[in-house]
This record gives sequence, C-alpha cells and structure tokens, in this order.
Amino acid sequence: MGDKVEEEVVFDKAYKSGPMHPMPSWFQNALNKNPSAKKALGELIPSRKKEILRYFSWLKTPEAKLRNVTRAIAVLSGEEGRFMARSWKKGS
Repeated sequence: MGDKVEEEVVFDKAYKSGPMHPMPSWFQNALNKNPSAKKALGELIPSRKKEILRYFSWLKTPEAKLRNVTRAIAVLSGEEGRFMARSWKKGS
C-alpha cells in the first residue's frame, strides 16, 4: 500500500479487429446453400460471429464438422435449438 506505479500506454498500429479465424470452406458452402442462415449470420453481433469461427477452428474430424455445421445452419435458419452451449431462437 502506498507504492507509486508508473504506466505507459502505447498504440499498436499492427492490431487488426475482426475475426482471427478464417471462414471454413465447409461452413461457407453450407451458408451459400441456405440464404436465410447466411443473412442471419451477417446480422449477428461481431463478437458472436468471431465466437462461431473460433469454435469451428477447433473442429478436426469430418463427423464433428458435419454435426456442428448442421446445428449451426438449423439455428441460423430460425429453428429453435442448442448450439455452442446456448439456446437460439429466430436465428440469434
């Protein structure tokens, strides 16, 4: 207690906002086949889109990718359901 601290804040010019993970081609293909899901994804808040892309980046097996893309397209299309440990209604 009572100690003084000096801090310095520096702007990072190299920082880029937006998703860190690219859109997987298998997810993009599914979105292209379902315009309502594609529209709903576009209307999500940026942090939710980033969360979805990060989640998809962890999937390794074809079975896991298929299972999760099926759920994602369903909830983004407006079906009620669970995806990524949350309840979805009307595409969000």
